[in-house]
Amino acid sequence: MPELPEVETVRKGLNQLTLNQEITGGDVLLDRTIAYPFSVGEFVDGIEKSAYPGGVGATIATWHRRGKYLLAEFSSSSPSSTGWLGVHLRMTGQLLWLHRDEPLHKHTRVRLFFGDQQELRFVDQRTFGKIWWVPPGVAVESIMTGLAKLAVDPFSPEFTVEYLASKLQNRRRPIKTALLDQSVVAGLGNIYADEALFKSGILPETLCIDLQLKQIERLRTAIIQVLETSIEAGGTTFSNFLNVKGTNGNYGGVAWVYNRAGEPCRVCGTAIQRIRLAGRSSHFCSQCQTLRGVRS
Repeated sequence: MPELPEVETVRKGLNQLTLNQEITGGDVLLDRTIAYPFSVGEFVDGIEKSAYPGGVGATIATWHRRGKYLLAEFSSSSPSSTGWLGVHLRMTGQLLWLHRDEPLHKHTRVRLFFGDQQELRFVDQRTFGKIWWVPPGVAVESIMTGLAKLAVDPFSPEFTVEYLASKLQNRRRPIKTALLDQSVVAGLGNIYADEALFKSGILPETLCIDLQLKQIERLRTAIIQVLETSIEAGGTTFSNFLNVKGTNGNYGGVAWVYNRAGEPCRVCGTAIQRIRLAGRSSHFCSQCQTLRGVRS
């Protein structure tokens, strides 16, 4: 599933390619991709018109990211008349910027048509991805209810050591499981939780209640560093992730532990281990993470 770095990579690409261009139409090839409104016709009509003055078609002012959600803010004459397009890629979703003559991929679910024969296609093999159209004058969180449940973003000034400690201390669950909880840290997933735990020297099975403040400090720093490194590399591609131009992410080639079970640790040479924890794979180095934990 695309995590924060992959979604941020897509957001940057969309802001480079799609802004201030009139949307001339749309086509929904799989109805259940549209989470709101419940009528596909309403969705397409809303995207095309978007309450833009004078009958001019909708244009996107900017793309935002909240956790793993993408939010397109449409241009408007006033904040109260701004419409929004929300996207969650889920497991296999891709947003691709293509010329309209490009053959349709068999897993294409939604198409948004722009000028100069360009289009934005939502391709999704597993069909778990969702798209929302939030009409002008409607609070985004009232339609995309998952947004209200998100914790602070790792790049937010609010993501302090004190904040993270308050979310982790006194909880009797493994730290790896806690990091996957979007009400603890927004945008973090399996890949970068493993990577951050390695860099901070904490074993994935360590209970939150047993963490010392110095470990939480290291963990906060490691989360930010790992995410920054992956964004610079264009995210991680192990299966389906592509950026808007159809290019793979490169972080997988330098990952510390994720997806490297049996391979030597890049620091000490010990074989990377993999265990199942709460139904998810967790990768770690028993030598580096144990020793760093002891030193704390």
